[in-house]
Amino acid sequence: MTTSSTRSKPASMKIADPVATRVCDEREVYETILPLQGAHILELGCGKADKTRAIAQGGKVAAITALEVDQIQHAKNLQIGDLPNVTFRAGGAEAIPAPDGQFDIVLMFKSMHHVPLDKMDQALGEIRRVLKPGGVAYISEPVFAGDFNEILRLFNDEQRVREAAFAAVQRAVSEGLFELVEEKFFSTPSHFDGFEQFEQQILQVTHTNHQLSPELYREVKEKFMVHVQPQGADFQMPIRVDLLRKTA
Repeated sequence: MTTSSTRSKPASMKIADPVATRVCDEREVYETILPLQGAHILELGCGKADKTRAIAQGGKVAAITALEVDQIQHAKNLQIGDLPNVTFRAGGAEAIPAPDGQFDIVLMFKSMHHVPLDKMDQALGEIRRVLKPGGVAYISEPVFAGDFNEILRLFNDEQRVREAAFAAVQRAVSEGLFELVEEKFFSTPSHFDGFEQFEQQILQVTHTNHQLSPELYREVKEKFMVHVQPQGADFQMPIRVDLLRKTA
């Protein structure tokens, strides 16, 4: 049963913490707060499967089902042959191709804000459906702040969708679908050797068709180059993690 104290927690949730000072790889966060030992995991929006690989090879989890909606990236993921405890499937959070109560943990690394706005509540309902009783959802989202964000927002302003993703999580907690276990704020370091790497990894991603005019392209490059040093460009990207537990 959801208690009144659980329902009061959304008031303490916040979308950002401007005074957060921790800088770390996100692996330090999820390995600390998630019960990975022997877990059956669902990852939604696995992308290039970098975190999928790290978790699968960490020697703790039983199995991972990794979903991706981008068909081009999913086809590449299907070619991965050295992760025997990982199953790659096509699908999105709003319609998870899995039976009820199958997973101990659901992971979303910076993917909730990519769910269509009118499907975010549905996605959280789906996450609750596929979790075992007492299972947890780890929802990691970029905070709309920082130098790197100021470059991104020139061609991909995600303020609205990130705010909508946070609001959806708040609703899921306030309506009793989940209880908030904890919220964590930190920044992850990111390095680019130069603008060419930024262009390849950010501008040319297959899941989003960024169409930049020549003028906007120059503006983006100029703003990026301000941060380039002899060793490349380094940024700290602020992140929020909401750890949720499926209520009874």
